[in-house]
Amino acid sequence: MAAPMELFCWSGGWGLPSVDLDSLAVLTYARFTGAPLKVHKIANPWRSPSGTLPALRTTHGEVISVPHKIITHLRKEKYNADYDLSARQGADTLAFMSLLEEKLLPVLIHTFWIDTKNYVEVTRKWYAEAMPFPLNFFLPGRMQRQYTERLQLLCGEHRPENEEELEKELYQEARECLTLLSQRLGSQKFFFGDAPASLDAFVFSHLALLLQAKLPSGKLQAHLRGLHNLCAYCAHILSLYFPWDGAEVPPPRQTPGGPETEEEPYRRRNQILSVLAGLAAMVGYALLSGIVSIQRATPARTPGSRALGMAEEDEEE
Repeated sequence: MAAPMELFCWSGGWGLPSVDLDSLAVLTYARFTGAPLKVHKIANPWRSPSGTLPALRTTHGEVISVPHKIITHLRKEKYNADYDLSARQGADTLAFMSLLEEKLLPVLIHTFWIDTKNYVEVTRKWYAEAMPFPLNFFLPGRMQRQYTERLQLLCGEHRPENEEELEKELYQEARECLTLLSQRLGSQKFFFGDAPASLDAFVFSHLALLLQAKLPSGKLQAHLRGLHNLCAYCAHILSLYFPWDGAEVPPPRQTPGGPETEEEPYRRRNQILSVLAGLAAMVGYALLSGIVSIQRATPARTPGSRALGMAEEDEEE
């Protein structure tokens, strides 16, 4: 008997099954299609077989870490939410997916990762509390830099040089996108009638994050809450497909006897690697910043100290 497909994704919080946009989209699509997945909700990307989240381990042991490729694989396995769509509806799906990426995704990145108040009080706070030590000291900052680079790529060469003008332009386009989505949905349960499709998985993941998080700076959130059919749409999907996941809170630190221990056979090894990498980063920072300096040492101790430092650097790499 073949091993089940395994999905590794970010843990839930803010009343959602996952706080990560890509993880939420893949989880939602899997629920729509009934794909038999063994789901590992974790707060340590190093425990994923690819080192990133989300990631899918197939029945043949292949690891897929790009959301669109994960969904493509599920379609190949006969779990296709778009099976009954017409050619016109398929074209509409591509058009609205492009709209989400161009108009709504940049503002979501700005809202959660660039806006200082939101990042400090909401985003970084959640990840710092959910991640194990010592990853919670440096991974949120690394993720912020990665999202900043991603936002620059999305904005392209034509972005205004003035940050205020850029922000104003991004939020204006995002408001127009939300209004268009509201008009397209109308009074329907889903975008193409009574059954969900892949477009619904991606729209829901974008809207639910913005709707559920308690943002101190929520300019676009206020506009979304005024579009009542989109709010009802998100609530309907949460209650229908995530009746128990929707009540999740930021996950507590896992204990050795917790359920994730049974799901992850290499937990102890990953913990040791995490600690060594964290120690190497902190020692390196202390040496480079001058907090700690090596002035004189006895000949007997010098080789040992240098050997230890090299071992920690190798572990970090």
